[in-house]
Amino acid sequence: MFNKKKWDFWRWVTLGVSFVFIIFLIYPIASLFLSSFRNTETGGFTLSHFARFFSNKYYYQTLINSLVISISATICSILIGVPLAYVMTSYHIKGKSLIEIIVILSMLSPPFIGAYSWILLLGRSGIVTKFFLSTLGIDIGSIYGFKGILLVFSLKLFPFIYLYVSGALKKLDSSLLEAGESLGCAPFKRITTLLIPLITPTILASSLLVFMNSMADFGTPMLIGEGYRVMPVVIYGEFVGEVGGEANFAAALASMMTLLTTSLFAIQRYVVEKKSFVMSSLLPIRPTKLKGWKNPLTHILIYTLMFFAILPQIVVIFTSFLKTKGSSFVQGFSLQSYETVFRNTSSAIINTFLYSFIAIIFIVILGIFIAYISIRRKSHITRALDALSMVPYIIPGSVLGITLLLAFNKPPLILSGTIYILIIAYVIRRLPYTLRSSAGILHQLSPSVEEAAISLGSSPIKSFFKVTLIMMLPGILSGAILSWITVINELSSSVILYTGWTRTMSVAIYTEVIRASYGTAAALSTILTLSTAILLTLFFKLSKQKISII
Repeated sequence: MFNKKKWDFWRWVTLGVSFVFIIFLIYPIASLFLSSFRNTETGGFTLSHFARFFSNKYYYQTLINSLVISISATICSILIGVPLAYVMTSYHIKGKSLIEIIVILSMLSPPFIGAYSWILLLGRSGIVTKFFLSTLGIDIGSIYGFKGILLVFSLKLFPFIYLYVSGALKKLDSSLLEAGESLGCAPFKRITTLLIPLITPTILASSLLVFMNSMADFGTPMLIGEGYRVMPVVIYGEFVGEVGGEANFAAALASMMTLLTTSLFAIQRYVVEKKSFVMSSLLPIRPTKLKGWKNPLTHILIYTLMFFAILPQIVVIFTSFLKTKGSSFVQGFSLQSYETVFRNTSSAIINTFLYSFIAIIFIVILGIFIAYISIRRKSHITRALDALSMVPYIIPGSVLGITLLLAFNKPPLILSGTIYILIIAYVIRRLPYTLRSSAGILHQLSPSVEEAAISLGSSPIKSFFKVTLIMMLPGILSGAILSWITVINELSSSVILYTGWTRTMSVAIYTEVIRASYGTAAALSTILTLSTAILLTLFFKLSKQKISII
């Protein structure tokens, strides 16, 4: 690509982006895989770490548990998200705008806050648990274990299914359904034989997001999993909890997770591409009003679902204003928890916004450049860069944290324990949001606009910055806000990479919950939730695009 043509600005950009990916993505992943085959004592090649995993039920059962909980959460999310999307698209539902805001807010809030909220409600000393036991004499059990993880994941992740499927339904031509009706096809049969097959690629795409998020989540199973061990928790324990050479075994576990998630992603993309189609929605589905008893029943079911989806945020905000005594809440309201937060953990708040602001600057620059060269300057190299940019999204955050530590804890580049390694993790991990949003709007812009500016005497670089970049701003800003939301809520990689003076709000919340300082955790969670809500409001103001990665 570079030897026959003049090296213009975009070739230097391609070279620079390639260098960044080689140093901060390819090299760390290679270090991870090499560490997984390294003998702890001799440093030589070995397969003992993999043999240890598959010969010990304690370890291979965690992989089975991860698959079971991820598949279960995916099925539950489909059972919730698909019917909700169909009803919201096909019928008039009162408060639809508010419902969609609740759906997206519940999706973008960190799952470990949901886990913490359900501990307050259904834990062994939870509000609901104590009420049933003391008032009705009924022991309803606790939230801990498989059922608790599944509850949190289902309520957290069904919005992925809902958003994707509702977007697909709006693009369908309703004349197909009307044709089925005219041929005597019953309503349920029309849905199963016409509607479901048409949106199957969309269901598969969104299901992968649910599965990946379930597989990669660290905070929820760590807080409420107890005896139900999953891979991210075990990897964290082996890497952080053990002394000495267990980092090599943790690297082997992380390598297996990386290969699994990458393989699933590749299979899903292949299946979707084979089944994908293009449809011109000449007659989109028009919402109608439900008649009879179906109308109130449908509204009750939807409102109940939204209540449980937003309940974790309500509980967090409410309990943050309660008086505390030690680890317990007492009667009365107070700002005591907030005073404790700003006195003891203000640095975590400052770190969160400082690191996220720096990360967003680099995310925006990389997102713009990669989107442009992958669409306007297509080559084998730019296609490879575009594909590589998705790799961090499908790698669990804890695994990415381990890869960076293994790569940059020795010369020539030592970054462990610094703010730089956290910022690098955020940039690499959350780049896809801004990149895909920028690429999406660039696809809608005709190259002729830029070509016209060049024909009028403007250089290619000036025409990009003065014409194309200005027109890309809505997509760039909306993607940047989504990246920012996910950065400030990031826990999985932060909990691996942080030190005492670089901890963030998400790490501080996790630490406070582990210490049973529930009031402080609630106050921090409220600050984080309100920050998310404010950024989400900005997203809605700047863009009407749906949240999309794949």
